Formats: sequence, C-alpha cells, structure tokens
Amino acid sequence: MTDLATGQTPEPSQRIVVVRHGETEWSRIKRHTGRTDIPLTGEGEAQARTLGPALAAITFAAVLVSPLQRALETSVLAGYGDVAVVDPDLVEWDYGRYEGKTSDEIQKQRPGWTLFDDGTVDGETIDEVAARASRVIERARAVPGDVLLFGHGHHLRILTALWLELAPPAAQHLQLATAAPSMLGYEHEWTALLSWNGLPRQ
Repeated sequence: MTDLATGQTPEPSQRIVVVRHGETEWSRIKRHTGRTDIPLTGEGEAQARTLGPALAAITFAAVLVSPLQRALETSVLAGYGDVAVVDPDLVEWDYGRYEGKTSDEIQKQRPGWTLFDDGTVDGETIDEVAARASRVIERARAVPGDVLLFGHGHHLRILTALWLELAPPAAQHLQLATAAPSMLGYEHEWTALLSWNGLPRQ
C-alpha cells in the first residue's frame, strides 16, 4: 500500500526470529541428527531457559515449532509451549544413511564430501528441504506481525538462505549455534539478515 502523504510504499516491518533447539548429546559430538527423536541434554535445557528473557522484548503474532522433541522441549522451556503450533515442515533434513554419523566418518567413505554440495544417500535432497523451508516462509509472511520459529540447524540455515534470496547451498556459510536466536527481516524493501547467533540490541 502506498502512503498517500509521501507517495512511497512503507518498508516491510515483519521480523522472523529463528531458534535452533538446545544442545543434545548428538549435537554436542556433531552427529547428523535428522529424524532421530532425542531429548535435550541438561546443558540444552539450561540454554533453552535463557531464551525466555532474551525474547521477552518481542511480541510474536505466531510461534511455529518442529514436531521433534528437542525443538518442542526448547519451545516449552523458553516459555512458548502454550502458544507454539507444530509445523511438520520445520522438521530437520532427513539424512538417510548418514543419520547419526559425523562428517569425519562420512568423509572416510567419501573423501571431500560435504552435505550441502553432495547430499545424502537414501535421504532428502537439498531441494526437498528447501521446498519445505519455502512453505514455512510463506506461512510466516502471511502472519500480520513478528513470527518465532523453533527448529533445527541445517533446515533453518537453508530457510535463511532462501529468505536472503540465495541458492540453498549458500546455507553452508551460515553456522548456527544451539539456542541462539537470530533475526530475519528487511532493510528498506530488501530481505535482510538483521542478526545471527544473537538478537540485535533493542
């Protein structure tokens, strides 16, 4: 809508905060954790509790969460368990035969292998993960206000790349820490990364 006084279109103001779940035993030792439904560690629970105060300054019009327990637990401990809506499209990448393996273990079989360039065996392709991430973005953009997403590292990195209008493999350059909120939004009319692994100062 154009502002009649200035003749200009107002800048988009929606913000999307993405939060990877807290630490799990597999994330601690860097095992690929796709659909294996494991809980948070004690440290992961402590990380999740710190999110409540960190996010308190923002009023969210919608909160979406992956159906896997590590994301659900994080949303509950952060104080959003009563309002979070499960979105199956937020589930992590299906790693197929690479589930539970570290990158070092995979590279012993496939020297030079990287997930974002070479993909999985008997799992999802990066384009399939990106399709799910695109649907999450569409749902978030339909919300009249800020949106909070609780999900998983690789999926949220791909979602962020798509938000920035980059190809999905660009996600390999976005390291995302556990329970570290990041903010997507706009700079003028362009999509922008407003903060990464921590929220901007209010």
